[in-house]
Amino acid sequence: MKTFAYIHADSISTAVKNLGKDSLALAGGTDLINLMKDHILEPGTLVNIKGIGELDGISAAGDSLRIGANVTITEILDSAEVASRFPALQEALYDVATPQIRNMSTLGGNLCARPRCWYYRNENTPCRKRGDSICAAVDGDNELHAIYGTDQPCVMVHPSSAAPPLIAYRARAGVAGKDGPREIPLERFFTMPSVDMSRENVLKPDDVLTHVVIPPCTGRSATYEVRHKESHDWPLALASVVLEMDGRRVRQARIVLGGVAPVPWRAASAEASLAGKEISELTATDAAARAVEDARPLSGNKFKVQLTRTAVKRALLAAATGRRI
Repeated sequence: MKTFAYIHADSISTAVKNLGKDSLALAGGTDLINLMKDHILEPGTLVNIKGIGELDGISAAGDSLRIGANVTITEILDSAEVASRFPALQEALYDVATPQIRNMSTLGGNLCARPRCWYYRNENTPCRKRGDSICAAVDGDNELHAIYGTDQPCVMVHPSSAAPPLIAYRARAGVAGKDGPREIPLERFFTMPSVDMSRENVLKPDDVLTHVVIPPCTGRSATYEVRHKESHDWPLALASVVLEMDGRRVRQARIVLGGVAPVPWRAASAEASLAGKEISELTATDAAARAVEDARPLSGNKFKVQLTRTAVKRALLAAATGRRI
């Protein structure tokens, strides 16, 4: 591991002051330290933000719910408030990593996670995100890569499990930087590789993700994911659904996919197909088919189209019935 300086920040302003192009924020550190050991990331300075109280806690913000960026995955899973108001978020995080990692890893770290792509993670293979001229996954082993946005210069899939349900809930990300605090709709927080190959979000080098605010949700919601195995693994496909209802009919649907694109992916055609309809086996099947109409799988991951179709259908039925499938 490259030698680095270490700064303990006791406030957001101290963290912002010390962050820059050659520094990174350290919270749970469950992935960052591994990336540093593998020489994928080599910051000159680590700024420890774990002791900043403003980044902690789950609390009411009017009718909304505020979750600090340093709140651990375990704390979110243990929260009765999250369970009662935003069950799709807990469902998405239920099987994230292992219990030991969930005790350390934070919401902010999950949202800002770096790609799991094996070409990115191997310093001996070419990767555009690391400055090479090609994305080796395009013509290589791309079993776990994107099926949407495959015209991008990088075909990684965004690794965050928390992002799809939070986007479906219309959450906003709180960010502090040298220009002061601001809130960004989480849907606009993530960026495609063509916008900035070196990053997966809009954070500047001196920015700190401080919290997420989830507005009230009166609709029905659920998350369904498909993975290789039930033990520690990342989803092959994930669908988070929020249904705002007029009686038994859908007034508006929000469907966000994970594990299938370089950013959390809105299934706009599927959402539109549900307007004014009751959720049934037939309408859920039709919406799921529409969700994959724009999929453009790579040579080795055509199977993910069917997995995504299944995830959407089952998430819709789970949200409509209130039963986890």
